[in-house]
Amino acid sequence: MLNDLLAACALVLVLEGILPFASPRTVRRMWESVSIMPDKTLRILGLFSMIVGVVLLYFIRQS
Repeated sequence: MLNDLLAACALVLVLEGILPFASPRTVRRMWESVSIMPDKTLRILGLFSMIVGVVLLYFIRQS
């Protein structure tokens, strides 16, 4: 189980690094946009992201 968790964390780091590596200017503009969003919007986006992740994990683990 620990190996799966560490592998998942490593994969997250790889996936999160792709966009800044490929297009740093786009990432900078995206973060500027995110920085002016209201807290409520960011919370809703975070909640949506977590729900999608849990649902995906559920379906992946079922197969």
